[in-house]
Amino acid sequence: MSVQKENKNLMDRFKWLVVAVIAVALVVGNAYFGQESLSLRVAVMLVAGIAALIIAKTTIKGEKAWSFILETRVEMRKVVWPTRQETVQTTMVVVAIVAVMALILWGVDSLFALLISNIVM
Repeated sequence: MSVQKENKNLMDRFKWLVVAVIAVALVVGNAYFGQESLSLRVAVMLVAGIAALIIAKTTIKGEKAWSFILETRVEMRKVVWPTRQETVQTTMVVVAIVAVMALILWGVDSLFALLISNIVM
């Protein structure tokens, strides 16, 4: 492994350690300062959380995760979402099938209950 790549891996580990320390500090700090105002705690958590995300994004895995998120957004734009009418029609079909299956299962259950009661008595 080259010295430059080894230094990059070492730096990435340090960055992840900093992110973990920030996360633990947020959890412990929120519990410790529970009597402080909620808005102050939320503001501190947002600032520290954003700082942790920025630090994490500068790592190799963070860069890969960020590019995955961007690619996901591109793919989501390609999705053809159903119209309201299609959604309502599909929902009605599902409700009808569920109702029919419930009646069939009720009938089979009643039949088995009748057969078992005749056998037991």
